[in-house]
Amino acid sequence: MRMFFCCIIWLVYLCYVSVFIYHLSNHPFQKAYRAVADHVRTLAFAIADGVVPSNGGRGYVLRRILRRASRYGLQILKTEPLFLTKVVPSVIDTFGETYPELTQNREKIIEIIQEEELAFSTMLDRGIAYFSDLTEDIQSQQKGDVTNTAVPGDKAFFLYDTLGFPIDLTEQMALEAGLTVDIPGFESKMEAQKQRSRDARNASKGLGEGGRLELIAEQTAWLANNNVGVTEDDFKFEWDLELGTEVRAIFTQDGFVSPDGGVVEEGATVGLVLGKTSFFAEAGGQLPDTGTISIVSDNGDSTMGTFRVLDVQSYGGFCLHVGTMEEGDNINLTVGSKVKCQVDYTRRRDIAPNHSMTHILSRALRQTLGDGVAQRGSLVSDEKLRFDFSHKKAVSAKQLRIIEESCQRSVAEGEGIITEVLPLEEAIEKEGVISLEGEIYPDPVRVVSIGEDYSSVEFCGGTHVGNTKDAEAFVIVEETAVAKGIRRITAVTKDLALEAIREGDQFEVKVAELEGMGLEETDDLDKRTGSVRKDLDASNISAILKSNLRGRLELVQNAVFSAKKRALAGRVDRCLNVVKEQIESASAEEKKVLIVTVDIGADSKAAQKVMKVAQKGAPDMAFMGISEEEVGSGGKLMAFALVPAAMNEGVDFKADEWIRSTLEVCGGRGGGKAGSAQGQAPECSNVDEVVSAATSYANAKIGVII
Repeated sequence: MRMFFCCIIWLVYLCYVSVFIYHLSNHPFQKAYRAVADHVRTLAFAIADGVVPSNGGRGYVLRRILRRASRYGLQILKTEPLFLTKVVPSVIDTFGETYPELTQNREKIIEIIQEEELAFSTMLDRGIAYFSDLTEDIQSQQKGDVTNTAVPGDKAFFLYDTLGFPIDLTEQMALEAGLTVDIPGFESKMEAQKQRSRDARNASKGLGEGGRLELIAEQTAWLANNNVGVTEDDFKFEWDLELGTEVRAIFTQDGFVSPDGGVVEEGATVGLVLGKTSFFAEAGGQLPDTGTISIVSDNGDSTMGTFRVLDVQSYGGFCLHVGTMEEGDNINLTVGSKVKCQVDYTRRRDIAPNHSMTHILSRALRQTLGDGVAQRGSLVSDEKLRFDFSHKKAVSAKQLRIIEESCQRSVAEGEGIITEVLPLEEAIEKEGVISLEGEIYPDPVRVVSIGEDYSSVEFCGGTHVGNTKDAEAFVIVEETAVAKGIRRITAVTKDLALEAIREGDQFEVKVAELEGMGLEETDDLDKRTGSVRKDLDASNISAILKSNLRGRLELVQNAVFSAKKRALAGRVDRCLNVVKEQIESASAEEKKVLIVTVDIGADSKAAQKVMKVAQKGAPDMAFMGISEEEVGSGGKLMAFALVPAAMNEGVDFKADEWIRSTLEVCGGRGGGKAGSAQGQAPECSNVDEVVSAATSYANAKIGVII
């Protein structure tokens, strides 16, 4: 029996220990520890493999992982900020021998994680505070309603859009608080934001609201099932071609137009799927071609109507030409209509050199900043080229000059551009070839090589010129940050570049003229320098030249400031002597109040000096000084006053009331104490009225004419 009871006791004890271990292992602390350990390992290995936290693709997955780990540590484990950065070395030391890439990229891994932690830490504090207040509001509003436990979709979207909280992080925080998240509401807000972005894009292309037409899987499947073949688009690389083809499908906001006699209403925005096309569909950062599609007779001899092409997109090989029928064209556009593609090659001749020069720019960046530079996005239009690249800090003025000169040299000397289509496996082995990280390329792939030494070899499906000379000129107009570790260069070619150079030359002449002016007329020089600086900031000239000219203008402005400061110091000294004389004269006449106009501009420090002189020279006299910023200009006016304590108590004469009463006549305001006060008026056309108002107030208080 005794043995039986001992066994029972041991069983109870084991059950207790098991329950304790179970609860311990599921404690939020344990979960947080495991999550942080797992996440920091993932971060270290992924960054060592070349993935960088970003706003898209696998980079965004990594950023979400880092932010989840950061939140676990700071909110649940109560760690110090940047704790992940301190944990990373342990991961590298533990796994570095087996995975040497961790050790090789040690500094890079630590630096990237530190930057991301630092960027998120401020948002995290705000986000946690916001979520805590939100949780309290939800719980206080429940009042027994167990169904009211969801974080509203608009609040979740605010956390995502404004505070940088991925939706899965918000869901995790809600789960810990015993809440859920209104995911449909969140997705609705997200879709509304995307729609605003689409509408803005449509407006820029002249499509108007609702003009965006897209083929999703359902539509491409419909096309395939109805024996509509993919568009033959090899002609997009040819020039000055008028391509005959036929309409194979017409897509509208309501779906596809019936092939059996369905027609398009005049003025409607529709998308045409053609058998062949010479239009370039948007790809690789290059904007699509625009132009016209002419509806022709069956024999092709006469034009019956014109379809204006505003946008071209490719969906699974089907090129959708979106646009509208020209006004006045009453021709029936139907499936099977014979058409001719007429690309706006004039516009393309402005786009192509911009695309070719992005390759030259990419080469110059690698040569100047190192092979660590990698493309992170681009935009090629008829107006400019924009190139995003990985780099940890701003490109210096010296480096930017080297990059621009390298590109300009390529244009001046002329480098041949060769395009060829190769099997993907062969293209990858091509010496010096550059492919975008994470990009999926077709097989075969198009390869663009530039220069006799093929110093620039890239996979590219865009349109190019035959020689860099066709760019005519090249100017970098801006270098700026896009995101953490991502920089952006914007540049122009052809006419816009030549105009930028001409405008830059004009600014150099203007700045040289300002530098040559004497400092006798500082006000005029100051105004002219400020005007040129304003125009310079708004200009589209070389970023390198703009930076240089800003520096030169700053030297001119500093010289003007110093000259003004010296002139003011002289004016103040003369003014102090005049005030001393007037105080001595007023004291001799036993005046109780002295009101003087002084020439010290709107310098409050000079006003303090004047008041000290007045207080020292006549401590028992009420004093007011009035000064215009520019004498006789009718502009800004300053007033300051001192009233002895005896007058405050004896006749209720207060400096602050005196200032307010005086400045009221010109719309000014002021304040201070009974003993001293000051104020300003934005403009004053009659200083005598102000002096008269000050005199009237003093007379009313003192009871004598002063």
